[in-house]
Amino acid sequence: MAVRTATPVTGWLLRGSDGRLTAYAPAEGGVVRWTETRPGGPDWTGPELLAMPGLEPCLSIAQGPKGYVHLVGVRRRDVDGRTETDIVYATQFQSGRPPTNWRSLGSPHGQDWQRSAQIGAPAAAVDSAGLHVFVRNSGGGVCGRRQDARGIWGPWADMKGSHVLDGLTAVATPAGRVELIAPAAEFVLRWRQDQAGGPVRRVRNVPAKPASGSSASGVTGDDRITHFWRDAADGELRTLVPEPVSGEAEAGADADVEPATVSVGGTGTGPIAVLHAVLDGHECTVLAQRSASGLPAVAVCPSGDETLAAQWSETGEEFTGAPALALDADGRVTAAVLGLDGRLRVARQRVGERGLALGGWQRV
Repeated sequence: MAVRTATPVTGWLLRGSDGRLTAYAPAEGGVVRWTETRPGGPDWTGPELLAMPGLEPCLSIAQGPKGYVHLVGVRRRDVDGRTETDIVYATQFQSGRPPTNWRSLGSPHGQDWQRSAQIGAPAAAVDSAGLHVFVRNSGGGVCGRRQDARGIWGPWADMKGSHVLDGLTAVATPAGRVELIAPAAEFVLRWRQDQAGGPVRRVRNVPAKPASGSSASGVTGDDRITHFWRDAADGELRTLVPEPVSGEAEAGADADVEPATVSVGGTGTGPIAVLHAVLDGHECTVLAQRSASGLPAVAVCPSGDETLAAQWSETGEEFTGAPALALDADGRVTAAVLGLDGRLRVARQRVGERGLALGGWQRV
């Protein structure tokens, strides 16, 4: 099977409720996965194909508080001589077990197959009630569809926005509060829930020139999400200076205070991986990127101080696509990439060393 290594999928290494890590990647004919044979490894099974004919390589992966993993993608198929496009999803309830059948969420444009063909890559997140799916529509805005606590899907909603590029990212805090960003020609557009399970509303745009397909978001505290993107001109990683949720809720999207951005330091390609971890007793944010040299590079920032210039350390061998980060069953920071040969590479934190020191890369 041909693994699509160059696809900038993020959040593709996840720990299930049984403690085992699973890695996912788009492939010809569906999604492949590798699963630890026991919590903490080092052995893995896979790659195993989760078949979905017609699935495009624009996969979004979301995990809820129960450990369920939702795979969301775009399907294109020939029907009566024309190409029909829709959003499909499947759910894996247990590590290593078969997921549900793929189900269709349709398209924001209904039966208009020509406009549906122009939708972008989806972004998914799980709030305190259920799964959210967001997508760039044919007009360059954003539409979303939401699942309630009973598992019932509401209709597609127009969430507005304009000139949106590919690379929507959505993430939820541990309490289930969702935030969404969308890169656009002259801005980074933002939406958020002020409270878990509440409406997802627009907040003030961030003036920026983000590169398409470079956005990433991650939990960096109990109720804090930090967003990153690359500057379209030089590939430099940038982030938004944190704002208190309560203050922004009072000010609303029309607040007079313009959001500020800052460089995180370092250049590279594609989206980064973001992980909240405790190192040497301190809360930290671990970042991983594909550096300008093509090698994996990692950096550590104090949690809440992601605006500080990161010190990047390169490791491993050249890869394509986006790296992934997770904590394994033993609490070790675990990095993963897909090599140029399509095989999974994994490196884990060395126990007993100060800071973050990754061990050798294992070829799975």
